[in-house]
Amino acid sequence: MNFQNESLPAQAIKVGSTPAMTEETVVAGLLRKHLAPRGKIGFLVVEEGALQYVWDDAPDEVLDADPDHPIVIAPERYHHVVITGAVRFRVEFYQVPQALGDLGAPRSGERPGEDFL
Repeated sequence: MNFQNESLPAQAIKVGSTPAMTEETVVAGLLRKHLAPRGKIGFLVVEEGALQYVWDDAPDEVLDADPDHPIVIAPERYHHVVITGAVRFRVEFYQVPQALGDLGAPRSGERPGEDFL
């Protein structure tokens, strides 16, 4: 298994979340190349089961996510999820104070998470 093992910044403030999704109810935009909401960090939380997470600029380095191994989603980096079986998960969105660093130059692309802020 290839887990990310990163944590949200300590000063991150939760500003939104998708509802829980399953392999049958997943928002279609999450399955294809997309970005986190502008200026936000995403946090992929698997409640049951498992799925895979892919950075589109490193497609051979697939990450695994399960209830013990969430994924911190960097802003302005293209990514998508791969459903591998029965799963229940959500994506939370966090604002991070600018003092913690540059969130990256805004990019053009689909941002399905913006519907949940």
